[in-house]
Amino acid sequence: MAETALSESVVGTPDVWRLRARGCWAEAAALLAPHCADDPGAARQRAEILIEGCFYHLDGWAEAEDALRVAEAMAGTDEERGAAASERGYLAYGATLHHVRDRADEARSAFGRSAALLSPSSPGRPLLDFRRGLVAEHIAANPAAARAAYRRAHAGAVAHGNTFLTSFTWRHLAGLAAADGDIAEARHGFAESLRLRVALGHLVGTAPALLSLAEVSPDDEAAPLRAEATRLFTLLGAIPTWLAPSLR
Repeated sequence: MAETALSESVVGTPDVWRLRARGCWAEAAALLAPHCADDPGAARQRAEILIEGCFYHLDGWAEAEDALRVAEAMAGTDEERGAAASERGYLAYGATLHHVRDRADEARSAFGRSAALLSPSSPGRPLLDFRRGLVAEHIAANPAAARAAYRRAHAGAVAHGNTFLTSFTWRHLAGLAAADGDIAEARHGFAESLRLRVALGHLVGTAPALLSLAEVSPDDEAAPLRAEATRLFTLLGAIPTWLAPSLR
């Protein structure tokens, strides 16, 4: 798994990934900044990283918006424009989810543009499917549509070898299973998500994965999972911010 953790096809540029995985989004974005003037891929990845940081810090929305505008301006192919539109939709979804501003219509519109631009075989298609599932689950309150989108995303992520995305599709499918009372399926999905995040060295995503697994585990197994989640959360400076109430 060491090679997988550093594979550019899975997580992007290794030095950028190491910072991103530890919650150092500003530092990761700074590494990409010198390349953004002439590299659409670097501009999009910088925007993606800063947008991701907003979801963990619940801050930095304006800087992420600025980076996204650069990425949109740099995009020259349908694939690049589709990827930028996916980021636009994700940023709008995040602002809506975290009550910064209601941008739900913008999120749906951007994801629709992305779907029209990305080919069915595009490596970016599974991520788009996953993000549309998030809108279905958390904004439209439609778990059936969310499950279908997550399953498409999961199949695509596995087919493209996108281990990072697969850790998220496992997690969200498990969350729906837990909501349906299927604890065995939920435990399996949360355990797989945790396994992949540990293998990739995704420290900032490991505490949430530990806590999710703890919530569907017997008390004797849950206690050490919660303790490790608390340790990592403290180590990383109380990130992700939204996890704090669950660790009290």
